[in-house]
Amino acid sequence: MVDIVCWQILLVALAGLVNRHQLEVIEHLRQENWLLRAHLCERRLRLTDAQRGRLASGATRWGEQF
Repeated sequence: MVDIVCWQILLVALAGLVNRHQLEVIEHLRQENWLLRAHLCERRLRLTDAQRGRLASGATRWGEQF
């Protein structure tokens, strides 16, 4: 019984570390996007068909999460 509790605590701690890392990565990407948008100076971003397709395929994997 004690072994199961130890494994559960370890798993929760590991999940917390992974979650924190993911949140840090997301925040970094948000800051990077903000910086890149600032460099565009309100100009429209022009994408090729291949770039639009790549973005669309990534978005369909996420579904309705965002």
